Amino acid sequence: METKPDQSNTCGLDAVEFNFFCQIWYGGRVSPHVWRGEVGQEGRTRKQSKQRRKKKNMATNNTIPLLLTPYKMGEFNLSHRIVLAPMTRNRCYNNLPQPHAILYYTQRTTKGGLLISEAAAVSDTAQGYPEIPGIWTKEQVEAWKPIVDAVHDRGGVFFCQIWHGGRVSYAFQRNGQTPISSTDKGCTSGLDGVDWAPPRRLRNDEIPGIVNDFRLAARNAIEAGFDGVEIHGAHGYLIDQFMKDTVNDRTDEYGGSLEKRCRFALEVVEAAVEEIGGDRVGIRLSPYADYMESGDSNPDALGLYMANALNRFGILYLHVIEPRMVKLGDRYDGTPHSLLPMRKAFKGCFIAAGGYNRDDGNKAVAENYADLVAFGRLFLANPDLPMRFELNAPLNNYDRSTFYTHDPVVGYTDYPFLDGSC
Repeated sequence: METKPDQSNTCGLDAVEFNFFCQIWYGGRVSPHVWRGEVGQEGRTRKQSKQRRKKKNMATNNTIPLLLTPYKMGEFNLSHRIVLAPMTRNRCYNNLPQPHAILYYTQRTTKGGLLISEAAAVSDTAQGYPEIPGIWTKEQVEAWKPIVDAVHDRGGVFFCQIWHGGRVSYAFQRNGQTPISSTDKGCTSGLDGVDWAPPRRLRNDEIPGIVNDFRLAARNAIEAGFDGVEIHGAHGYLIDQFMKDTVNDRTDEYGGSLEKRCRFALEVVEAAVEEIGGDRVGIRLSPYADYMESGDSNPDALGLYMANALNRFGILYLHVIEPRMVKLGDRYDGTPHSLLPMRKAFKGCFIAAGGYNRDDGNKAVAENYADLVAFGRLFLANPDLPMRFELNAPLNNYDRSTFYTHDPVVGYTDYPFLDGSC
């Protein structure tokens, strides 16, 4: 964790200039001594500081990081291209979003910034982990509302990631039911040395009901106040289990050929679009990843097929994990694969994610490789990440051991801002 920086020389800015940036990125979280004019030996007035800022802005207009440039995503006018990636947090007790999530999300909210929520289960059969939020009941919808309102009050754009874990599940199913999947093959890579529960292959007549769960979840997200939904089709969960040929061993209309394996995913997308409109729908994919033993023999073909197929629904964005992120927590920079074919094929906003830092995020935008870049662990550990990127400031280190605990503070809302506060 960082110690409180010396505001007299932080990132080359004096105290007033530093707090000016705090006002922008924190939505008004400025130290009281600044507004009293107590700004150190020079004792500048706000008028003098404003003049200095104007000159400084004029001098640096041409050097602003491309990640900090505005972007119009459908009807949403984003002030920058840094996206809060969806991250499992395991702090929603009894599947209910908790009041402490207000602080967590508002800490990471900037005016005109895009945030994607942690995955919210679409039904009581969708749960894969303990203490995750749901979006299938009225009570859950009501619990989300103050969190969404708080993000909107700070000017943020907030999408809800909707999710079904499929075979990636312990014993969280209703009445102890068996987890469902495209297959009855189990996934052996459970967490903490405990294997996942063996799954049951979905019957064809059950699949429309699961699609409808996603439809209702999209409706509920809009009722809760979210600006839209992101369908979680990545990382070895249910939708990915249908798309990937190392998992899907069906011989019916939902298995076999690439087109049939992608049918379920596209039916979910179609249902969400019909319910809330394509301009409110995004999807996350990871064709190159092999999370939860869900790899594919031809990820290039899978990714390109989905990018093209999604165009017919007119969805808002496509959010894709980089090919270098093959296994959970690992980064393989020697991969021959690239997201560029998917980026060129998809006609909407394209979001790239997976192991990005400030420099390669700026490069991705500069080379038109992506419109937006999503950051997970860096944004978790640095709630003021856009401002740090703006100033090229040092970053806090994240603590992996606290990622998935149930503590409402530690590893959640206690990472310090540049001004030393939490």
